Amino acid sequence: MSELHTALPAGAAAPTIPAPDADRDAIVATAIGRLITGRAIPFLGPGALAGAAEAVGVPASPEAVAAALNRFTMAPGRIRTNMWSVAQYIEQRRHRRTLVANMADIFANPVPAGALHRALAALDRLPMIVDTWYDGAMREALAVRGDWVEIQGVTRALETGDIWWRAYAPGGGEVTAADAGAAPLVLYKPHGAVVPARNFLVADSDYVEVLTEIDIQSPIPDTVVERRAGRSFVFLGCRFDDQMLRTYARQIAKRSAGPHVALIDDPDALTRNERRFLADQMIVPVAMDLGTFTGRLEEATAALA
Repeated sequence: MSELHTALPAGAAAPTIPAPDADRDAIVATAIGRLITGRAIPFLGPGALAGAAEAVGVPASPEAVAAALNRFTMAPGRIRTNMWSVAQYIEQRRHRRTLVANMADIFANPVPAGALHRALAALDRLPMIVDTWYDGAMREALAVRGDWVEIQGVTRALETGDIWWRAYAPGGGEVTAADAGAAPLVLYKPHGAVVPARNFLVADSDYVEVLTEIDIQSPIPDTVVERRAGRSFVFLGCRFDDQMLRTYARQIAKRSAGPHVALIDDPDALTRNERRFLADQMIVPVAMDLGTFTGRLEEATAALA
């Protein structure tokens, strides 16, 4: 039994509500300890930007991306708030290159690395960081070290070969799968990112083949599969209120070692599907804001220095 199991209250192995306050601190302390020792993997959602994105005019939710895309090409009302459908509409009406240019424009302003990104970059035993948004803040935070490789999911719409992803060195040059496997740290961006090469999985069509193959893990890089084995995940700034988000989280964490932990700012905002997903995937929801969590992570890291 893992130490995270022992930190959980009785009956919390398949949680349906956030952990009680009495158990929260122990669960978070255990999760932080696992991050520091490399036995847990941070999984970042757009909420991890904690206002920094909005400050530079970059969207920090799928709904905000949909709104930004609508400023280029207005989609029909029935799909107007769905990022994946709006992107598909633009691709069909205006061409794929137009969609890529629109996304690059939307994410053109660099999002500065925040305290959470810098705290994670300072953890020298982390084998992997999963970052599911399109910004480059985590890449910026990692610029202080040179022992990492970034792997980004790529759309097959613009590819001629059998390719699911590309890997990049800290300087932005493309590297091989062997280079990625040998790196002490992998930054995994499953949906792509604006830097260094404007890779975006965002339209419905981008995911057709991915979702067909993802259950047998073909789109997941081998080194990601290897690094998640025996480790748990700590979900930071994530929501699971769309089937696409739930599918990716489930498949990326597949065959890892739960239970996992998810920080939830507002537990009352969780949908029924989100609560069911958390329970099914053995993800323990903890009511804590990212600022508090980051402060505790920094304190725990400093105590070991």
